[in-house]
Amino acid sequence: MKRIVVILTLLISGFGWSQVLVVNELDPDTPSTDTAEFIELKSQTPNFSTDGYILVFFNGSNSGGDSSYFVIDLNGFTTDNNGLLVIGSDGVFPTPQVFIAQNLIQNGADAVGIYQASVNDFPEGTLATQTNLIDALVYDTNDSDDTGLLALMGETNQYNDNGTNANPKSIQRFVDGMGNESFSVVTPTPRRENDGSGTPINPIAISVTETQYNEGATFDITFTSETNVTSDIDFTVSLNNFGFNTSDFTGITSLTILAGQNSTTTTITVVDDADDEGDEVIKIRFLDLVEPQVPFNNNIEVRIVDNDFTMAAWGTPVNPTTGIVQSTQPSGYYDSLDQLADTELRQALQGIIANPSIVRAQTYADVIDILNEADQNPLNSNQVWLVYSEEGRPKLDLQTGSNNTNKWNREHTFPRSRGGYNDIEEDDIADGIDVFWTTKADSLRHGNSDAHALRAADASENSSRGNKHYGDYVGPLDDMGNLDNLGSFRGDVARSVLYMEIRYNGLAVVNGFPNITGQLGDLATLLDWHRNDPPDDFEMNRNNVVYNWQFNRNPFIDQPDLVEFIWGDSVGLDWDQGLSIQDNSKLQLSVYPNPSDGRVYIKGLSEAIEIEVYSIEGKRLKYFKSVEDYIDLDVASGLYLLKLTSGNRSIVKKVMVD
Repeated sequence: MKRIVVILTLLISGFGWSQVLVVNELDPDTPSTDTAEFIELKSQTPNFSTDGYILVFFNGSNSGGDSSYFVIDLNGFTTDNNGLLVIGSDGVFPTPQVFIAQNLIQNGADAVGIYQASVNDFPEGTLATQTNLIDALVYDTNDSDDTGLLALMGETNQYNDNGTNANPKSIQRFVDGMGNESFSVVTPTPRRENDGSGTPINPIAISVTETQYNEGATFDITFTSETNVTSDIDFTVSLNNFGFNTSDFTGITSLTILAGQNSTTTTITVVDDADDEGDEVIKIRFLDLVEPQVPFNNNIEVRIVDNDFTMAAWGTPVNPTTGIVQSTQPSGYYDSLDQLADTELRQALQGIIANPSIVRAQTYADVIDILNEADQNPLNSNQVWLVYSEEGRPKLDLQTGSNNTNKWNREHTFPRSRGGYNDIEEDDIADGIDVFWTTKADSLRHGNSDAHALRAADASENSSRGNKHYGDYVGPLDDMGNLDNLGSFRGDVARSVLYMEIRYNGLAVVNGFPNITGQLGDLATLLDWHRNDPPDDFEMNRNNVVYNWQFNRNPFIDQPDLVEFIWGDSVGLDWDQGLSIQDNSKLQLSVYPNPSDGRVYIKGLSEAIEIEVYSIEGKRLKYFKSVEDYIDLDVASGLYLLKLTSGNRSIVKKVMVD
């Protein structure tokens, strides 16, 4: 009789298993930020190797065409003691065994399928198929049934994940005592059996008081299990991450939670060395937890702020210097331009900066490395300088996910949507300075990653600018709609977009605010910005850095007067390098104090000079004819431009009035 019962039990339990691996649970929508999406697979037997299987996600929208948009290779993974394998983002708790980015799983109507196949069988855009399909789930979030996708996947039901912020839900698979399979939408249970059966897990959480410490600081890391352990639990953690390793801290990393208790703590001291390593990030993670103990969270990041940063000899754009950084242009770089005008001047200039036998194009991912150097904050080598918001920000705060608060990213001064260029797959690879594309004037797509027209920018301000024309966009605004900064970026962005017109065929900077791909405005505004915010050392340094990568320069930084001969007051006249502002800048004068209370002194005078005072918008406010020592500005607080002229030589200085 006992033998019959055992056989009957096995038969009943087998009714629910026609596949070796199934979709057990899916949470595609975690309102409202999709930070806790996951999919849970279940194997017929525990500790099952998923080698040879892949997970394919299909887009059921009109634009998606019931085709694949993401594939996960399951080689190298194994289900746990309960036969579960959770694939999800770092916002899922307990921690998934396989990590994916947040907000990756689409909400529906969509589908996911387990295939016994290779990832190469499903390039992006592959139509859903039943070939080699092991199991599938078609789902939505309050969407109509996608009958086409259901048919392609061989399914008859589409399941709705109808969760809310206050009441999150997931689609879960259940099998009754007779082996009948059904799906319900209930509270998510990642890494736990949907019906509460199976071997209970005991997640252990990592916690720290702060997420940032200075070099030399001491802090505690506490490890807390969900329930008291029944025997001593030994485990090891790691803090290593890239350059941060065991030489950078002291403290115990092999720990024990004693029987009958639920926590243990270790104290870590960060070594305060004299090396300028830059800010670093610790990643606290478990190395050897054994089930039923599993990580509740993992890879907890703690930033270590290096106190050994360096400062440049030159100033920031809001407190600029000139003459310290010299152009690294090769000898004779611009010689071919002399005595040319109009179209011939344009073509000769393009021949220099778009020469296909010399100039290189890098990937969009490489631009991050370029900006980390080119836009480095002169006041702190561990930061980048943000173009519109006029402040430094840690290089580590690069935006990598959906959260853009206090993050920085890459700003196209000539917006992609207006330029008509975009990413390709290879752009996602940072392959370094020595790997590059050959490029020419007709290589418009390379405008996407041209670092002369890409700047580090506050991510939210970048979003606010969007693809607005300059003149329509004038910089960050306060709550009253007034300019909320000093406008130190204006000449920089003007020269960068003017460079783009010459560098790439198909781009133009024009008057007004056109809605034509390839055109950006407003030319008149940008010419004023160029004239009233001349190149400084910060801009010359970034020109030199970008030249090291791309083997071309922005000529309007090296030779600012070229702007007048191509777009401005000298169109039609022959160009001569002797007319360059680089020669005019031999007028060696300095203005102090800066910032000032309104009285500024002029150092370096050998004769009386003329001084014109301009607002940052380019409006002339005052004129002083014969200055021998100092001037009283008598203006409101703010940033002003002083143009100092002696004979045929002139120089522009920015002055802050408190």
